[in-house]
Amino acid sequence: MTLDTVKHAGGTPDVEQPWAELGLKQDEYARIREILGRRPTGAELAMYSVMWSEHCSYKSSKVHLKQFSEKKPESDAMLVGIGENAGVVDVGQGYAVTFKVESHNHPSYIEPYQGAATGIGGIVRDILAMGARPVAVVDPLRFGAADHPDTKRVLPGVVAGIGGYGNCLGLPNIGGEVVFDSCYQGNPLVNAGCIGVMKHEDLHLAKASGPGNKVILYGARTGGDGIGGVSVLASETFDAAGKPTKRPAVQVGDPFQEKLLIECTLEIFREKLVAGIQDLGGAGLSCATSELASAGSGGMRVELDTVPLRDATLSPEEILMSESQERMCAVVEPDKVERFLAICEKWDVIATVIGEVTDGERLEIYWHGEQIVDVPPRSVAHEGPTYHRPYARPEWQDALQADDAGTLPRPGTGAELKDQVLKLVAHPNQASKAWITDQYDRFVQGNTVLAQPEDAGMIRIDEETNLGVAMATDGNGRYAKLDPYTGAQLALAEAYRNVAASGARPLAISDCLNFGSPEDPAVMWQFAEVTRGLADGCLELGTPVTGGNVSLYNQTGEVAIHPTPVVAVLGVIDDVTRRTPIAFAEEGQLLYLLGDTREEFGGSAWSEVVHGHLGGLPPRVDLAREKLLGEILISASRDGMIDAAHDLSDGGLVQAVVESCLRGGTGARLVVPDGLDAFTFLFSESAGRAVVAVPRSEELRFTDMCGARGLPATRIGVVDGTELDVQGEFGVSLDELRTAHEATVPALLA
Repeated sequence: MTLDTVKHAGGTPDVEQPWAELGLKQDEYARIREILGRRPTGAELAMYSVMWSEHCSYKSSKVHLKQFSEKKPESDAMLVGIGENAGVVDVGQGYAVTFKVESHNHPSYIEPYQGAATGIGGIVRDILAMGARPVAVVDPLRFGAADHPDTKRVLPGVVAGIGGYGNCLGLPNIGGEVVFDSCYQGNPLVNAGCIGVMKHEDLHLAKASGPGNKVILYGARTGGDGIGGVSVLASETFDAAGKPTKRPAVQVGDPFQEKLLIECTLEIFREKLVAGIQDLGGAGLSCATSELASAGSGGMRVELDTVPLRDATLSPEEILMSESQERMCAVVEPDKVERFLAICEKWDVIATVIGEVTDGERLEIYWHGEQIVDVPPRSVAHEGPTYHRPYARPEWQDALQADDAGTLPRPGTGAELKDQVLKLVAHPNQASKAWITDQYDRFVQGNTVLAQPEDAGMIRIDEETNLGVAMATDGNGRYAKLDPYTGAQLALAEAYRNVAASGARPLAISDCLNFGSPEDPAVMWQFAEVTRGLADGCLELGTPVTGGNVSLYNQTGEVAIHPTPVVAVLGVIDDVTRRTPIAFAEEGQLLYLLGDTREEFGGSAWSEVVHGHLGGLPPRVDLAREKLLGEILISASRDGMIDAAHDLSDGGLVQAVVESCLRGGTGARLVVPDGLDAFTFLFSESAGRAVVAVPRSEELRFTDMCGARGLPATRIGVVDGTELDVQGEFGVSLDELRTAHEATVPALLA
């Protein structure tokens, strides 16, 4: 077989090439030929196919994502924004924090354990590549119906993969979500996030500058796993039977190799041995080489046959497309190469010089002396196609919104209220997820301050000053289905509220936008509305988008998932000893409801649990109120005015109170406020609210602060006894609530 070299390609313009099988459209293939002035070689075609995929090029989404830059709020904290491996923010005292959320949805459906494990591995390397030490992970998850047989196949494997990889790395898993909905049947969402910490001077970027600087590939050997993952798997829909039409190999992870890679890389950073660095994740070497060269000041020459392999039969195209895990690519000055290699040897990490930076403008790749790639690197990495996909509000949207949840039958007696409360807290979406989170090490390294089931995860990053950061991830696909614009802002508001409830000041966000096929105008309308909602919301809250991920083609047959924007908010707290937990821990604490409660049940947990209903409008959003509520929660935490706080979201007040009572092991007596009926009081999902436990000694100071700032604060009860007592309506013991809350998930998945 003749090697398809650049020279050979130039002389054989009519050779048929498998561009369609690699996920390219005919006009995209024609554009590649136009850029090169000839047909591409097989290796070039492989590179363009993975780099021009939805996953890497954002070709269907970037026309909408540009709003995040156009509407970016002013922020003194922002150090690195959209475009790098992860965003970076200043958190004070010379520290910077980098964080990001990404998806590994389709691989996790095909091979749950490895798909989820390598999702953790990939996001950790993104954080590492910025120069930071990874310190914690989070995992927002969505699965099909909890009682569906395939959920029992997928969920345990995903959880085991996340726990297995993260636990082996020694990274605490401090937050996330688990949501069940039949719309995710056959297409679970496995999103993974990571937080990293560094000093400002340790920041590194992905660029290859300086002619003569060496390009070093280090980490695991390259194998045949994950070949074409981003061009085929991440852009693949599943048929009605839940089977992908193509089955490229899912990446296989080795967390112990990654742990060595992390420590090796951090030592390399400490000795300032790299001029540029990039992790190898989606698109593998195709991405690392083209992005490094594109972001630098020159070209790059790579000798591909020097790449260490696990499988000697791999072709050049397969090497370029392989997404084998635990690999990094560094640009190193010649006089530092020897020391770089010595550190790698110390950590038992394979390192190989595979090329060098040139003074040209091309990315050139050779195979045993024959040139197989000669491309402008920007055309591969940053100048992929841009689609202005047609989008239109779906015809069914009006009917869905008109199907008002407020007209559903409501409980008429205290006994019926009690029955529905027990059903709510036992539903898989509201029930305890301890069966899942207990498989994660939440406290390794000893710096975890808050973790599941708290409102936000919190990590101490300086042991002397107690400086810390908090993160919460949220996203309600039911709200976004009813109104994508409002649903996106509700996800942002909830994550913002969760961080503030912990006592931390929200700084910035990352997002993971999960949608169906962009070729469906209804899906693209949802996407356009969500991005518009997020951009407008972040501008009003002053929380810039630092980066994130778009995951498209999440659907089974013709049925798309609910639009599911997952929003991660990062916050900073000066002293983690002042954090606020959710637990009602001491009898006599006074319970206050902050915010306004309205009859808002569209997309609510109550409408789903009791009636199996989705319709109407989601709760309204008032971001100015969210900001005020956040300021009150942060000030009260800092000044010792509250002992506990819990945001109100899915399930309303009663869900929050039950969780806080069970967390602290104490009961509560609640009184329905004037102007509200018991049902609305307990189950409404109005946004911009929280319940707080106030020491009696601080009641006057706290209520004066709320009054002076114009935040409604209503005393609704007291922490007391061993039951939840809604006076005049019903009482239910903590034992009965605990049984209902904790038995569901183990029974489903045992």
